[in-house]
Amino acid sequence: MSEMPAELGPTCEAVIKASERITPENTDEIRHITLFVDEPSFRFSEGQSIGVVVPGPHPFGNKYHLRRYSIAEGSHADSDGATLELLVRRCFYVDDVSGERFPGIASNYLCDASPGDRITITGPYRSPFRIPEDRSTNLLMISTGTGIAPFRAFIQRIYEKEGGWDGQVRLFYGSRSGLDLLYLNDEEDDRTFYYDEKTFRAYKSLTSKPLMTSSQALELGLRDNAGEVWELINQPNTHVFVGGLGKVATVLDKTMTAMAGSAEEWKQVKSRLIDENRWSELIYD
Repeated sequence: MSEMPAELGPTCEAVIKASERITPENTDEIRHITLFVDEPSFRFSEGQSIGVVVPGPHPFGNKYHLRRYSIAEGSHADSDGATLELLVRRCFYVDDVSGERFPGIASNYLCDASPGDRITITGPYRSPFRIPEDRSTNLLMISTGTGIAPFRAFIQRIYEKEGGWDGQVRLFYGSRSGLDLLYLNDEEDDRTFYYDEKTFRAYKSLTSKPLMTSSQALELGLRDNAGEVWELINQPNTHVFVGGLGKVATVLDKTMTAMAGSAEEWKQVKSRLIDENRWSELIYD
């Protein structure tokens, strides 16, 4: 691979160890990709992201393309390096004027990669998602799409590596169908590790309607459990994490506005959470 531009900052090489499609052929392609970084000094924590560098040339003369992906899971080996797992949806974009369909550069690059291929990555980057030090903190996690990745890493961290969590842990995840469950691609293992935990509960918000989006599915799940969400949000030891497509925040605002009684009341509650550093979000287009 050619030398990377200096503006990218430090880069390193990663090897594709495995790439598995976790959705059926008749749905959007989502892959669980495992990378190995052969660099003992490479370190990361749950919730961080890496940048994937796609060599050019690209449209408009760009020599490279950089796209960040949250780390869904990973581990360090003191002498060997690090293993990272990503959840990647093969994306396409439609030109609003011409209607022409274009492939997403980074997602198609990763989804087309085969085991043994080497890619260039940057980072890891600091994430707005950080596990609170206080184990009595309630964790309310709300997401759609591949926004689930850092939360999956959170849950594995606190129940496997930390030995449990004293506060309540709630995960709300919206999906278009039962075939598109990024979090539950290891459902049986996750049930073994987490579903027996008294503090943990996950809500799978699904819809069988073909024209309904994952955000609309999430709205159904939040609306059905709005009382519990509202109660958690109003507890002084709750931290709210919101991740995924842009509409996920809109869905939460809509649901909580109904519970608060007015948009102004919900705005005040949300502002308090932000001011007290108990609100974190990572929204992407």
